[in-house]
Amino acid sequence: MPSLTDSAIKHAIKRVERSRKQETLSDGEGRGTGRLTLILKPMPTRVTAEWMAQQWRDGRRTKSKVGAYPVMSLAEAREVFKRDFADVIQKGSSIKVAGDTRPGTVADLFEAYVANLKAAGKSSWRDAEKSLENVADVLGRNRLARDISPEDVLGVLRPIYERGKRSMADHVRSYIRSAYSWGLKAEHDYRSAAPRRFKLVSNPAGAIPTEPKTVGTRWLNEDEFVRLYRWLETPDSPVHPPYTRAVRILMLTGQRVEEIARLHVDQWDAKEKIIDWSKTKNGKPHTIPAPALAAELIESIKPNEHGWFFPSAMDPSKPVSAGTLYSFMWRQRDRGVIPVVTNRDLRRTWKTLAGKAGVPKEIRDRLQNHTLQDVSSKSYDRWNYMPEKRAGMKKWDAWVTRLLTRKALKPAA
Repeated sequence: MPSLTDSAIKHAIKRVERSRKQETLSDGEGRGTGRLTLILKPMPTRVTAEWMAQQWRDGRRTKSKVGAYPVMSLAEAREVFKRDFADVIQKGSSIKVAGDTRPGTVADLFEAYVANLKAAGKSSWRDAEKSLENVADVLGRNRLARDISPEDVLGVLRPIYERGKRSMADHVRSYIRSAYSWGLKAEHDYRSAAPRRFKLVSNPAGAIPTEPKTVGTRWLNEDEFVRLYRWLETPDSPVHPPYTRAVRILMLTGQRVEEIARLHVDQWDAKEKIIDWSKTKNGKPHTIPAPALAAELIESIKPNEHGWFFPSAMDPSKPVSAGTLYSFMWRQRDRGVIPVVTNRDLRRTWKTLAGKAGVPKEIRDRLQNHTLQDVSSKSYDRWNYMPEKRAGMKKWDAWVTRLLTRKALKPAA
């Protein structure tokens, strides 16, 4: 059978309009293996035309859609058939597993990686998306992902580092490395339905060293704890009230800042005085009994119309971000009205002072949702430890209540 022409297709469409009978046009020879076909179907108001890859395998005919005519032209359909189906047919494999064989671009890789984070419920997907969008612009969005070299990645990181943004440079390096690491695995993951394959052979950010991590040691002593808490109760300058309340809840519970910042009415059980997160940073659900001081503070807050306890001042439809709380605390530190402290220091402070209050370390670890690495905890122990958590929080609440009652606020140095 001769190859199709645009003229033959147009004549066939008119013929189907008149006859109201379906026709199949074939492009060239191919019976016994496979070929490109155009299926014309009469509809009430028009004739539809769909490009199909057709294969004969084990005595049976199989079809897979390629595109629609005239959106996909004859020349384009031939190109896609040759690119994505011809080799599959020649090898005797099923065209049902064939897909777009074009290697993915930098933009394809980054977008697919972010989509994977989002689908997995990772809260970091927004930051990753924002950072990788900028990286794609520098590397070249339409360059093949496999063509990016370590030198290209260094060209992205050096200017950031030389501006004095060392932490930012390390974060960007981490996002690039993670995207390529995901791409290398997704390439051979039968569970992945990604529309692109990237043909990656290495990770261009894999050998780039990380910024040395400084392990934090800062925690507030008892006087500093009281000083900060009292300032948050009655700040000496105008502050968006949800911010001061959020930091007080951080101090009283020792939780991760992201989880407290995003506290929603659905996560608060007023009857049981429990905060319940279905997903957390380590991917595991987490539930804590709130100490009486924290429960009283939460109960005094009226969630906004969107259900947030700590809404953003700029956009009440969203919760305050961890970065905003960090900046808020930083400004007060610079003014000298509160001790020098970061959000992570507050988590470390709770861990330390709760230990001083007599809460066992195992229970402090469970209250702060630290992943326990022993085999028993990971694979066998399914007890929720709620009675032990309640006992620990009760002991902490009594201790911190005495501390806040006993200690007088000392003036700033």
